[in-house]
Amino acid sequence: QVQLVESGGDLVQFGGSLRLSCIGFGINVKTTPVAWHRQAPGKQREFVAGIDSSNRRNFADFVKGRFTVSRDYAKNTVYLQMNSLESDDTATYYCSSRQYWGRGTQVTVSS
Repeated sequence: QVQLVESGGDLVQFGGSLRLSCIGFGINVKTTPVAWHRQAPGKQREFVAGIDSSNRRNFADFVKGRFTVSRDYAKNTVYLQMNSLESDDTATYYCSSRQYWGRGTQVTVSS
């Protein structure tokens, strides 16, 4: 059974940092493309960042250099490092790979 499990969401102050993790079970996220999306209350889910099989990364414009994506091959995990967090970053963050999605982890940024 394939599962993607996100963790690392938390309540953080404006300007703070968080690192989200996405671990794959039954799926190799070390080499397959992985994307991060987010959904805020009352809004549509939107793309945040991605890393492809060649480790090329792309980011949504609103990231503005604040976020990075990386892989831990030993842990079969993809990370989303988020710095300089803003109130608008408050959302549930999801990772996905191929047709599989995790259940999300909540990020709340307090002003």
